Amino acid sequence: MDSLPYRRVLLKMSGEILAGQEDFGIDPAVVGNLASQVKSLVDKGIQVGIVIGGGNFFRGSSLESEGLDRVSGDYLGMLGTVMNSVAFQNALEGYGLDTRVLSAISITQLAEPYIRRRAVRHLEKNRVVICAGGTGNPYFSTDTAAVLRGIEIKAGLIMKGTKVDGVYDSDPAINPQARKYENLTYEHVVEKKLRVMDLTAVTLCMENQLPIVVFNVQEEGNMLKAAMGSPIGTIVKGDTS
Repeated sequence: MDSLPYRRVLLKMSGEILAGQEDFGIDPAVVGNLASQVKSLVDKGIQVGIVIGGGNFFRGSSLESEGLDRVSGDYLGMLGTVMNSVAFQNALEGYGLDTRVLSAISITQLAEPYIRRRAVRHLEKNRVVICAGGTGNPYFSTDTAAVLRGIEIKAGLIMKGTKVDGVYDSDPAINPQARKYENLTYEHVVEKKLRVMDLTAVTLCMENQLPIVVFNVQEEGNMLKAAMGSPIGTIVKGDTS
């Protein structure tokens, strides 16, 4: 236990990850695989907080272009994060893990209200804590919510699980010559406007010296490797030494 590089981590995943190959909804097989990877972290003694986006159901910023009020769209997105969180909780409990969903928006039949001290207490009892409802406010992404929760619970690492194996200087799906970064500084991410997390989230990490690792969460075993500090994906921190 003393050899763990990070005693507590915050895992951030997009809602689209849960949808698998589909454009909408939840793929139970994908959710089950992700839950099994979370179990591997808990089995190592790592305390895990999780934030999941809601883009597989609603995304306020994109719905705005279709005539829906941005604030209403963002609240719909928050409800999407609650649905994803409850689904993921069910998958985790299928692996015998003790879990709690804490929501920034009041929905007491499904989740406890998010209270920082309560979240920390659950983590100390080795429960997986899923933070739903974003920040509870419109205009803030779930990336920002993840970093905020990570700071609040004193996580040692933000783990950004994506469909690609790190951060590239251009879209590797479009440019076969795209170059992958192994290490980045916060300043480089902001200056080059790299797609790690949104600017608010990266700035919060920079101000609090909270490292970010971006990795392919769909590949079996990658989650544990990232949490154990193995050279995987792209690491973003204060210096690249």
